[in-house]
Amino acid sequence: MFKHYRIRDYDFKLIIMVLAASVIGILAVGSAKESLQNRQIAGVVMGFVAMVIISFIDYSMLLKLHWLMYAGNLVLLGAVLFSSVGDSANGSQRWLEIGSFRFQPSETAKIILILFFAQFIMKHKERFNTFKYIMLCVILVGIPWVLIYRQPDMSTSIVVLLVFCTIMFVGGLSYKVICGILAIILPSLLIFFSLALQPDSILVEKKIIKPYQMNRILAFINPEQYASKEAYQQLNSITAIGSGQLDGKGYKTNEISSVINGNYISEPQTDFIFAVIGEEFGFKGSLVVVILLMLIALECFLVAGKAKDLAGTIIAGGIGGLVAFQSFINLGVATFILPTTGLPLPFISYGLTSLVSLYIGMGFVLNVRLQCKRQ
Repeated sequence: MFKHYRIRDYDFKLIIMVLAASVIGILAVGSAKESLQNRQIAGVVMGFVAMVIISFIDYSMLLKLHWLMYAGNLVLLGAVLFSSVGDSANGSQRWLEIGSFRFQPSETAKIILILFFAQFIMKHKERFNTFKYIMLCVILVGIPWVLIYRQPDMSTSIVVLLVFCTIMFVGGLSYKVICGILAIILPSLLIFFSLALQPDSILVEKKIIKPYQMNRILAFINPEQYASKEAYQQLNSITAIGSGQLDGKGYKTNEISSVINGNYISEPQTDFIFAVIGEEFGFKGSLVVVILLMLIALECFLVAGKAKDLAGTIIAGGIGGLVAFQSFINLGVATFILPTTGLPLPFISYGLTSLVSLYIGMGFVLNVRLQCKRQ
């Protein structure tokens, strides 16, 4: 399981970038809700230790347990919905709570699915014709996707689909097939949104989407009409980011009109942590965050290109896609270029399950890098 590695193959720059983002997160969470700062620090420490340990374990050995991972993932997701240990908050059933231990299986599901498909695609891609291969992969991702969507957790379900598309792409799916699928998906999305915008939408009537989800789409199209409700937090978020100007108002600003003191955004330590950063650290601080996250994702993609096998390529590419897509959606919501949805900003938002899961994902990327093709 443990192998002899060359220290020069260890990706220290990826570790530095991840730690830098985490330090910014600790500071931002401490400003948004000081009582959670120590827990965020504990999460970073736990995540870092897990990352280092996993980085030295041969991922090829762990991937042999891919069906066990997949089954365990389904059990945890099912337990959220159908067992007494499922815990609800803000109208959603997304957590498992056993005693004082509480975590969110949909966050770990993102990493587990990447690992599962890394092994599954490498072993079975050539055993089926293209149609059967695609349908089998869709079914395998569809089962956990439905369990996540029913929590309901549309934001995570969207990220899962985007990461799945990344996995299929780096897994070698033909460009012709990809273009064909896009030719179906894009018009379908246009039809979906047009139906969602109709009065008494059939999507709500058939319970495909919930009323609050439709209202979020409507608030994005016409924010003035929903300024005191669904669009309230996003409008305040862009106001806060803009008020930071170039240098920001300063860490833990005491201005009454600030996001924290004015209480304009509920739970700013999670989905809208970027508003806190933009206000307190200004454009310069915001740019540092965006560049850091972009470089972390890019480094993962570079590692994918050097992987010793297809499984390593899928792991690194999938984790890179996860960081990129989740960052884009979170930043898009905070800056009002996307409808509001709840997703943590990788390594920065408060949320211990998400934080530790991402560190575990980075541990696998580091191991892929350690076993890279010799130059």
